Amino acid sequence: MLIENTEWYAIVVRPRSEKAVVQALASRGVEHYLPLYRGRYRSAGRFKDVDLPLFPQYVFCNIGTGSRARVLSTPGVFRFVAFGNKPVPVDACELESVRRAINSGTELQPWPFLKVGDCVEIAEGPLRGLAGRLLTIKGACWLVLDVSLLQRSVALTIDRRSVRPNRMAPASVLADARYTVGLVG
Repeated sequence: MLIENTEWYAIVVRPRSEKAVVQALASRGVEHYLPLYRGRYRSAGRFKDVDLPLFPQYVFCNIGTGSRARVLSTPGVFRFVAFGNKPVPVDACELESVRRAINSGTELQPWPFLKVGDCVEIAEGPLRGLAGRLLTIKGACWLVLDVSLLQRSVALTIDRRSVRPNRMAPASVLADARYTVGLVG
């Protein structure tokens, strides 16, 4: 029996139907991942804390090439994220970074995809080894993790003392002051 290699792919789904698509994929036996974060939702003039999709309109599925039709025929699924007509797998390291960040229990939120910034790596604690860009917002330090294929990012709060320059970052990015998003104060 030949075992098919599987990879993680991003699928585009109907707005606000991510959780329904995940249930439908599960009923079809498709391995899936829907990263969620705790957010505030305003309804009838009141705020509620709810689990919201970290990447709205995207769900990840781990499939082989022979399972694409089963995913595309799922209600609410529009298409695979692709270049041309060829679905492109998500970088496994990027997806694992997002999964680890969510499982760490630290505060996180969706973040606009940024193309430049200080490349850093967390040196200690449960997120040790994660690499991303460093920002400061209202005096707090944040690490931005990218999912390049979707051109989306996630920001999570970190301790400023736990980061070091990322040795794998291009030297030109680290040396060029124009790319500094920065640590302030």
